[in-house]
Amino acid sequence: MTNDPRILVIDDEPPIRKLLRVGLGSQGYQVVEAQNGRTALDLLSREDVALAILDLGLPDIKGHDLLAQIRSLKPDLPVIVLSSRDDEAGKVEALDLGADDYVTKPFGMNELLARMRTALRHQLAVGGERPVFRAGELSVDLVRRIVRVGEREVKLSPKEYDVLRLLVHHAGKVLTHAHLLREVWGTAADPQYLRVYVRQLRQKLEPEPERPRYILTETGVGYRMRAPD
Repeated sequence: MTNDPRILVIDDEPPIRKLLRVGLGSQGYQVVEAQNGRTALDLLSREDVALAILDLGLPDIKGHDLLAQIRSLKPDLPVIVLSSRDDEAGKVEALDLGADDYVTKPFGMNELLARMRTALRHQLAVGGERPVFRAGELSVDLVRRIVRVGEREVKLSPKEYDVLRLLVHHAGKVLTHAHLLREVWGTAADPQYLRVYVRQLRQKLEPEPERPRYILTETGVGYRMRAPD
């Protein structure tokens, strides 16, 4: 019996399912396919999968409604959403509903595989947060609250640290503006607060703040901390 991770592909387009079946299969993944939402929910109720890839444009159940049902059925299952290039609102809604990440069509297989690896690593790390986060020259000691770039210790305000710690805790994953504001400031916070604090963090942490390598912008959606080394 194989131990290869099983991936559920939920997409109504046969060419996309074939592309993913062949591409993921060549990387050692088992692929289970569902051409609509009802089939996906039935499979999830009977079978264990490591990750789901969900196309938002399904014929029977609205993609976001299906995502909410998947989250109710499998709260810890990593889900990557396939979205159209101009659907920024759809990406934000999917992330706020609990999607781990998104890939924009048309997508490259290497990009999808990288997002899958990050989502699977993040799922394994939940509940076992690393005491020290490292990415390139940046290190964040989450126990002692010490931040360094190389050998230089960086002094952060309490709110700057709160923003950084949230990004670090979800490193590699896109966090929406709304999620960051809600977690750090509360639901009534002004979005401008977030832009100011991200700019301040970049000034303190990035070698070139205008070309960030750690705190990455997902235009119209939110921010993503670079995945750990």
